[in-house]
Amino acid sequence: MSNTLQAIRGMNDILPEQTPLWQFVEDTIRAVLEGYGYREIRMPVVEKTELFKRSIGEVTDIVEKEMYTFTDRNGDSLTLRPEGTAGCVRACIQHSLVNRQSQRLWYSGPMFRHERPQRGRYRQFYQVGVEVFGLEGPDIDAEMLLMTARLWRRLGLRHVTLQLNSLGTVEARARFRDALVAYLRTVFEQLDEDSQRRLESNPLRVLDSKNSAVQALLENAPVLADFLDADSRAHFSALCEQLDGAGIDYAVNPRLVRGLDYYGRTVFEWVTDQLGAQGTVCAGGRFDALVEYLGGRATPAMGFALGLERLIALLENQGVEPPDRSPHLYVVAVGAQAQRQGLLLSERLRDALPGLRLVTHCGGGSFKSQFKKADRSGAQYALVLGDDEVQRREAGIKPLQVREEQQTVPFAELDDRLAGLLGLQLN
Repeated sequence: MSNTLQAIRGMNDILPEQTPLWQFVEDTIRAVLEGYGYREIRMPVVEKTELFKRSIGEVTDIVEKEMYTFTDRNGDSLTLRPEGTAGCVRACIQHSLVNRQSQRLWYSGPMFRHERPQRGRYRQFYQVGVEVFGLEGPDIDAEMLLMTARLWRRLGLRHVTLQLNSLGTVEARARFRDALVAYLRTVFEQLDEDSQRRLESNPLRVLDSKNSAVQALLENAPVLADFLDADSRAHFSALCEQLDGAGIDYAVNPRLVRGLDYYGRTVFEWVTDQLGAQGTVCAGGRFDALVEYLGGRATPAMGFALGLERLIALLENQGVEPPDRSPHLYVVAVGAQAQRQGLLLSERLRDALPGLRLVTHCGGGSFKSQFKKADRSGAQYALVLGDDEVQRREAGIKPLQVREEQQTVPFAELDDRLAGLLGLQLN
């Protein structure tokens, strides 16, 4: 048995060969959100356990079975965050960000849930969360859905579809809950074990069952839409009208309830059939009561989260390639003087050409061995220095990706020549 230390099961390393696609996705998300006026907020990864019990709900699977919770040296119960909304609301209340003002915020980072690891579902996973506070109309709901649709276009993502539902008010859900429980009790023996348990603790989650036999039973169950209050109906109708006007395709899914207790009115999911069981790529909804419930002033709110692992897996399935981030230049320097000059020249070129990606060879070696490393780096050109070239104050520029002759350029002209070859602007 090997004594080599391994990463914790379900908590994965993301290697340098994989990070270009991650960076492309993260940069694209940031650009889209900034284009809509959203500002970044950063919260701790550890919060008091009570925060999640109160916000998510004590009888949810997350709180009951999935949280990483521990007691610190002060005797406080702390939890690695399983999701980001609760921490964002806590920060907004603590720092008075939602007192009679609206906020458009986003955050990103790792979340933690002790689940059975499988593709698209890990124990440490990465999310981007987007939250809006202080806006109650359906227009902000529509903006969030238009924004996510724009993100898919920017990423080149295909085969995702939008599902919508309205959960109505707390009172409407209570009436529906009573009717649903009454129906489910009539078919109790036909429910699977998980649904039987949920019937006692969180019956709305039965609607989310992945068991086909349970879904067949639900065909005759009460429908939440029949219990909605007039304001929720009007809100949802206005949202659908705006999406229709913008040409956004969607399907109303009356069984869509989401897994967190704090949602009300609009809920949505962007889903795909290309990732097996883990088909939800992005999901969210309104949580108008949560700020007040956690101790702040009554504040309407809307948000969503998207899972980066699932999004990246979907992009990989569809053959989406990140922009090439290979080096522009690899400095090959042989000889004591050339090695010293190579480091200095590299710094000068970085100053002169913002955006230049340049690797300076370190560790010595022959021209042959250094050119092998230059080729493996994927660089477009090698900048070649020997002691003789240093004495003459010139360098060779050798193409690595095409068959062209090496050219010799004086040090004084390198900035202009490279700017032209690489399409970069001089500083």
